[in-house]
Amino acid sequence: MTTPTVEFDTSGLGEWTDPQRFEVTAERIADYAAATNDPIERHLAGEVAPPVFAVVPAFTSMAPAALSVAPVELLMKLVHGEQDFHFHRPIRPGDNLVVRAKPIGFEGRENGSTVVVYVETTTDGGELVNEQWMTAFFRKVDAGAGLGEQAPAHRFDESLRGQAPVASITQHIDENQTFRYSPASGDPMPIHLDDEIARMSGLPGIINHGLCTMAFTSWAALTELADGRVERLRRLAVRFAKPVLPGQDIATQFRQVGESTRGTTSYAYETSVGNELVIKDGLAVIADTET
Repeated sequence: MTTPTVEFDTSGLGEWTDPQRFEVTAERIADYAAATNDPIERHLAGEVAPPVFAVVPAFTSMAPAALSVAPVELLMKLVHGEQDFHFHRPIRPGDNLVVRAKPIGFEGRENGSTVVVYVETTTDGGELVNEQWMTAFFRKVDAGAGLGEQAPAHRFDESLRGQAPVASITQHIDENQTFRYSPASGDPMPIHLDDEIARMSGLPGIINHGLCTMAFTSWAALTELADGRVERLRRLAVRFAKPVLPGQDIATQFRQVGESTRGTTSYAYETSVGNELVIKDGLAVIADTET
């Protein structure tokens, strides 16, 4: 079956969304930590935000940025392809954040098309808190040759397969995980909450939020590699390969990439359900000491 060609709007590239403001509270941080089964006490107490909480203030900016390039009628074909966080400092209660996003590039691929959105989060005083690259994937749509920039690379180096993992962890996705994660994150997408709508979208049923699965891998990285200290995490990036279903177990393996450079150590990782990879091209960059 031929993938239909759809014209994407190049005039939207580089155009910022309107700034969105977000007041961080300890309660919102604690709710997010609980909704992702995070075991780190400081997160559960709302003292400092877990890494993937960074998407919560940005969530309402990302889709509009992608849909300023892709036609809005493609919304139901939109899935989260990749996510890449670059952390400049943790988010804390009392922070008043300002978020804006812009699409920076798009391209057609064999089974769909991507739009890359760059997101910038600062304090209201202008301090850079984090940067994010979100790759939106539009299933079975051909945008053609594309234009603009792609997201920073984080591909898994196949030569690492001969190296023993430095850490392995198995985690359980609860049956009610999506119903807890949705209000905590502010993501109301029905494929995570309504079995019938999920099946109409071609899915096997309700699927876990990709960012929820990513949040699980983030606390795995912190507990296994960073003494539970979010302050040491500099970058976290993944490619979402297959959906995770409520009730499944996920297994993540971390492999060190080379030696420590400039005070940080990089770890490539993959996450699987059984023999199937659900997260590919995972990358965690961790500072050797807390600053």
